[in-house]
Amino acid sequence: MSNCKFFSVEKEIQRRILAGSRTYFAAISLFRSRLLSKATKIILYKTLIRPVVLCGAEAWTLTKKEEQAMLIFERKIFRRIYGAKYENGEWKSQTNRELEEMSKGDNIVKWIKGQRISWLGHLERMEEDRMPQNIFTQELEGTSKGEDPGKDGKRK
Repeated sequence: MSNCKFFSVEKEIQRRILAGSRTYFAAISLFRSRLLSKATKIILYKTLIRPVVLCGAEAWTLTKKEEQAMLIFERKIFRRIYGAKYENGEWKSQTNRELEEMSKGDNIVKWIKGQRISWLGHLERMEEDRMPQNIFTQELEGTSKGEDPGKDGKRK
């Protein structure tokens, strides 16, 4: 867990997943409805819940643990949408691989990575006097770990 007092990506992701769960349960009647197809429910997930979870996600730096938390959240929603399957006389939960096949390999982590690339392209096209562009192109001052700046503060 990060020691940063001002912003922790891990805590932000936990808050976003909780907000996504709240959004799901606020719309539970739609997701339980037998009148809506599974394809419609997936569209509802992608338009109602995913944006709540991913607001500002293109700026996040995700660890494997955080990526897993996002994937677990998404699979829980998909399992509720697709339901259990009846196989060999018993009901079984969908496996992760089956859920991935049903979603055609598209998942929340891939979407975040795509948004990051999109944001990078936006930064590249941005005018030079804009603050995000200035922050993106500026060179950092200071020393990196393990380097001795010397007496005069300059690198050797």
